[in-house]
Amino acid sequence: MPLDNKSFNYVRELVLERSGIALDESKGYLVETRLAPVARSYECNSIGELVNQMKGKVYGRLHRATVEAMTTNETSFFRDIHPFESLRRDILPELVQKRSDSRTLNIWCAASSSGQEPYTLAMVVRQHFPQLANWKIKILATDISEEMIERARAGIYSQLEVNRGLPAQLLVRYFLKDGLAWRIKDEIRETVEFRVLNLTKPFPPLPAMDLVFIRNVLIYFPIKTKRQVLGEIAKTLQPDGYLFLGGAETTINIDESYKRSSFGKTVCYQHPRSIDAGALAT
Repeated sequence: MPLDNKSFNYVRELVLERSGIALDESKGYLVETRLAPVARSYECNSIGELVNQMKGKVYGRLHRATVEAMTTNETSFFRDIHPFESLRRDILPELVQKRSDSRTLNIWCAASSSGQEPYTLAMVVRQHFPQLANWKIKILATDISEEMIERARAGIYSQLEVNRGLPAQLLVRYFLKDGLAWRIKDEIRETVEFRVLNLTKPFPPLPAMDLVFIRNVLIYFPIKTKRQVLGEIAKTLQPDGYLFLGGAETTINIDESYKRSSFGKTVCYQHPRSIDAGALAT
């Protein structure tokens, strides 16, 4: 049964309020496709029945499952290779030199999905910067989806997933065969801390970040939410740190206080404003 307008609008408002994702009127089929498995798992005969079970109720598991089903979790190892090449060749050497006194480096993947991006960063650091073995390296990976965080924390990937972007030598070096799948080794998995975090809500205390990856996320937010998220990130990004957005994303005409930097084919951003140190965790 097609999704009626009232149910569709309820889902749109719920998803916007809880995730910041704006679903336009053309997304009815997408909502039906993604929520059909949720309805079945909660023994509902239709999405309309699913919506009726949520209406008037305190936000709970069913609401959360609905919101998480509407988030996009597309990711891969070394996705859009250029940022990782620039990181290895230009940006990390610069930051390593600047942080030589504190011997500390903080990296945040702000929409980590099933974990390929933060694990890619961990492999880049381990493979190309052995001199950092005795440094305090913190890679924080966050996502709105509890399901994705649990999956990322497990670090187990299918053959198809490791075939997408992961060089064969890194597969051999950093993964173990686990039945028909591949499990990332503890030496990489344990370098990443995974947490559930909603980017559209006030951020919890975070360390001062040297690198922030929030790629292919802002495109789903309305302008007001984009400004809010970029403003919050500015509070935790080191003045000489770097923000990485997706290839189709920019701070231009959204938050002009960010300054654009280019490294070959890679575009990233810096924010000169001083960090609000009182809001940061150690």
